[in-house]
Amino acid sequence: MIPRRLLPAVVDALAEAPAVALLGPRQIGKTTLALEVAKTRPSVYLDLEAEADRAKLSDPELYLSQHKDKLVILDEIHRTPQLFLSLRGLIDSGRRRGRGTGRFLILGSASMDLLKQSSESLAGRIRYLELVPLDAGEVGQAALETLWLRGGFPPSFLAPSDAASLHWRLDFIRTYLERDIPQLGPRIPAETLRRLWTMLAHQQGGLLNVAALARALAVDGKTVASYIELLVDLLLVRRLPAWHGNVRKRLVKSPKVYVRDSGLVHALLGIGDLEALLAHPVAGASWEGLAVESIISAAPFGTESHFYRTAAGAEIDLILKLPGQRRPWAVEIKRGLTPRIERGFRLACEDVKPERCFVIYSGLERFPLAEDVEAVSLADLCTELSQA
Repeated sequence: MIPRRLLPAVVDALAEAPAVALLGPRQIGKTTLALEVAKTRPSVYLDLEAEADRAKLSDPELYLSQHKDKLVILDEIHRTPQLFLSLRGLIDSGRRRGRGTGRFLILGSASMDLLKQSSESLAGRIRYLELVPLDAGEVGQAALETLWLRGGFPPSFLAPSDAASLHWRLDFIRTYLERDIPQLGPRIPAETLRRLWTMLAHQQGGLLNVAALARALAVDGKTVASYIELLVDLLLVRRLPAWHGNVRKRLVKSPKVYVRDSGLVHALLGIGDLEALLAHPVAGASWEGLAVESIISAAPFGTESHFYRTAAGAEIDLILKLPGQRRPWAVEIKRGLTPRIERGFRLACEDVKPERCFVIYSGLERFPLAEDVEAVSLADLCTELSQA
């Protein structure tokens, strides 16, 4: 198992909250992480996609009360959303007996229905954690090109070959479109959603233009907005908001949009190996997306993430507002081995006045580019943020 950064956060959350929801796309490693937690304490694991385990919960209060001194792991809970009401009663009775924390670890794809059910039934009783694909800080510099090409879903990253990895990702996309999304509720034509997903991959890291997407898909803007909202809810797409600090400039206000896993970007575009990736026009934007996801994943809980762009061309790829800090960090993302400070980045930093400035590049050495700007590898910055 590749050690996941989220493991200590899950353990800490269970020590503080009665229920913890671990959310993320399928095959991201939620079950593996939960079973690692289960090794540390008495636990019972129920896979609610298995008919035998669902049968055990035909009378959930009776069954779960028999395991009141154990951590109960409920996998794929979106299959039985009615359980949330039972969990609320069990949590409240446990609190009255002095057992107020660490009762339930809930795993599920981040569907709108799941979030709605838990927020209504378990308000004040549940903490949400998001498990994302493997990032640069978790795999290290040596495996960074593999991570970039294949993405961070463990079965894809650890596949025996690039071809096997691509086949897994294509199967993942097809399964999500044809089975998983319909199971979660929305009735959306799979081909339409696939075309939208592919268009977003082509425009990786670009400004979101709902009207242009709607025209290309021959549907109305509200429909496209709802489809994108669904992909965001499923943690497959990120909308990175624009920075709206107190600067007297004409700022770009539309969010940037990223397909969150670089491996899915490449699968949607038919890119199968590193040579094809390096020759493809999306290479730079794909690398930027990997860096953005890795940095946000490594940042402390509660960090706010934005980008900055003015109508005059001043731009910062990623602005991080860390908890407890008045001034943000500014990050410029480059893929080459010879980092340099662009004029637009320098002008943007004069506007935003960040606490620290970094230029990400593909080398290993860390060194100053200017008095207040450091060149740093992606893995190195992720490590620093995870310790901040």
